[in-house]
Amino acid sequence: MTASSHELHELHRVTTPVLEIAYHRTGERRRKSDAPVILLHGFPYDVRAYDEVARLLAEAGREVLTPYLRGYGPTRFLAEDTPRSGQQAALAQDSVEFMDTLGIRRAVVAGYDWGGRAACAAAALWPERIHGLVTAGGYTVQDIAGAMEPAAPEAEHRYWYQHYFHSERGRRGLERNREELCKLLWRLWSPTWPEAEQAFAASAPSLHNPDFVDVAIHSYRHRYGLVAGDPRYQALEDRLAELPPVTVPSVVLVGEENGVIRAADQTGTEHFTGSCEVRSLPGVGHNVPQEAPEAFAEAILSLPHG
Repeated sequence: MTASSHELHELHRVTTPVLEIAYHRTGERRRKSDAPVILLHGFPYDVRAYDEVARLLAEAGREVLTPYLRGYGPTRFLAEDTPRSGQQAALAQDSVEFMDTLGIRRAVVAGYDWGGRAACAAAALWPERIHGLVTAGGYTVQDIAGAMEPAAPEAEHRYWYQHYFHSERGRRGLERNREELCKLLWRLWSPTWPEAEQAFAASAPSLHNPDFVDVAIHSYRHRYGLVAGDPRYQALEDRLAELPPVTVPSVVLVGEENGVIRAADQTGTEHFTGSCEVRSLPGVGHNVPQEAPEAFAEAILSLPHG
């Protein structure tokens, strides 16, 4: 089956306990026993990162679901008084509640950046729900207790934007200059990707979600222990603080030209206690699924799925 452009971009919505999540569905399962694939995007990207990956997976007979994360695109909070949290436990819980609402018992999850963190956390916390994991960047569960320990200077300078977001100047900068700032991050993080500017234009509208700034700023402050999290997720954060292992079959993709995380810092294989394969991708930056869709799709297809 070949996925049409209409199939790739038709929008669906599902209501979870906290969100109305907008998502795209591509392809159909050839066997009912096959686990669907859930693709989770990062900051400051959106579901367009997976257009080609979804097409390739659909052609291989897989059902693919690509949700907009909280704070992106058409996804909306149900209640005005819900904290606009961007903490890792919230992102992981969102992915499982998305599965619950759609009646999905088990899925293969894949992601990068925020989406990779959500996928890693979900796999570590609910291994009975996650059939397999593909993560670009390795084990990305945040060690918040150790977040104030300095990294090597060569790694530290790449996180300038995170420190910027710790201040109100940074919040206002993201609010006022979100497209210019996020386009700059795309360029810095994928320095060898010539299509970055054209691809950014397709994803930029998702950054104008009314909750984008609040969710992003909370994420970059919470991970350093600078603000409290949503109490709803505290029990999960307590479990993640133990840096639980990922026991499900996994593939780690390492973009060797990643401008924000050095290749040497991307694996964390000691946290993968199940089968885990590390695949290095020369010439690929941070946005792995959009820069190397064939490699990303092949990694998913290499995992058990039925």
